[in-house]
Amino acid sequence: MKQKLTPLEYKWICYDIGNSAFILLVSTILPIYFNSLSSAAGLAENDYLSYWSYATSISTIIVALLGPILGTIADYKGKKKRIFATSAFLGALSLACFWIPSYWLSFLVLYIVAKICYSLSLVFYDSMLVDVTKEENMDAISTQGYAWGYIGSCIPFIISLVFVLMNEAIGISMHTAMMITFILNALWWVLFTLPLFRSYRQKHYIEPEKHVIHDTFARLKKTLTSIKKQKKIFLFLLSFFFYIDGVYTIIDLATAYGTSLGLDTTGLLLALLFTQIVAFPASLTFAKLSKQYDTAKLIRICIFAYFLITVFAVQLDALWEFWVLAGAVGCFQGGIQALSRSYFAKIIPENVSGEYFGLFDICGKGASFLGLLVVGIVTQFTGQQNLGVAALIFMFLIGYFLFSKASKIEE
Repeated sequence: MKQKLTPLEYKWICYDIGNSAFILLVSTILPIYFNSLSSAAGLAENDYLSYWSYATSISTIIVALLGPILGTIADYKGKKKRIFATSAFLGALSLACFWIPSYWLSFLVLYIVAKICYSLSLVFYDSMLVDVTKEENMDAISTQGYAWGYIGSCIPFIISLVFVLMNEAIGISMHTAMMITFILNALWWVLFTLPLFRSYRQKHYIEPEKHVIHDTFARLKKTLTSIKKQKKIFLFLLSFFFYIDGVYTIIDLATAYGTSLGLDTTGLLLALLFTQIVAFPASLTFAKLSKQYDTAKLIRICIFAYFLITVFAVQLDALWEFWVLAGAVGCFQGGIQALSRSYFAKIIPENVSGEYFGLFDICGKGASFLGLLVVGIVTQFTGQQNLGVAALIFMFLIGYFLFSKASKIEE
């Protein structure tokens, strides 16, 4: 890009590099590790996918409840950085302890804690966008965050793969390899959190009128009761609920889905690494396109692309098809997430960004429980993973229709 980034914009992007290591681990190695724990306990393959889906759903429901409350509190002067740091560092600590549980259920509990902290940290991180850059640069900075997050997370992931896939050649047990993997990725997360933590200053904030807790719930009540009158924001959030639900469900269940179909584990991991590599230039391309084309038009293209990707995924039964799917997802994954984030940041009041991004998170990561539950329930009762995935097609169709209506409304 020709645009020169400011030091604070660089440090904001750094957190995408740090937390992306965790989410890449969650979508690749972690489901396979959980599969080994569940298999040792005698769980069937279908039950393994369902319990993994349920655990992720539980974490997203909790985030949906806590996100708006903590996001609203973060809008008060001096609160945002502290709450952000608490969630990020606690999430990294939980990740570092993943190697300790030996039973599948206790591992899932720790996974839920880490996933909650990760998701909550993004509520505050996303809302910081209004403080770190100007409105005209938001699309470019947001997409750069995802782009560098994708490519940066490949570094600890590749090192982790060396330990996990070559543990015998190195002369260590699989348990030791997993311990190194979890601690390495946790340290990476912390390392790339520190620059933003040290430099961020909250520019847009509000002062409490009575008491922080009282004002928080009063503001939330007012916003929730009046948001239907803010038609552009309301329709965007409703559309975002549906289309991003499908996106996050695909991210969360990609490896678990491939594993349950009996595809080669090593091939799955390398395919998802391919997704990250493709996503880097693709996200930067969207950053450049956002300077030339309307953001709403680019988002509609991404939603339609995901509709086609999901149709293709329904019939997937071979590893080469999974690679095609991985490459297609990489082309649009960063664009749809980054542009949605910056589009929302531009249509909300700056001084209450935490509150609104709390609602954004309900409709985003917090809402993905719907897709996960649908996939889990349909898979468990029918024994057909493909039927569960097919339900996501309707998510993208509804999301496209609602977003088209929202984008036509004047701010």
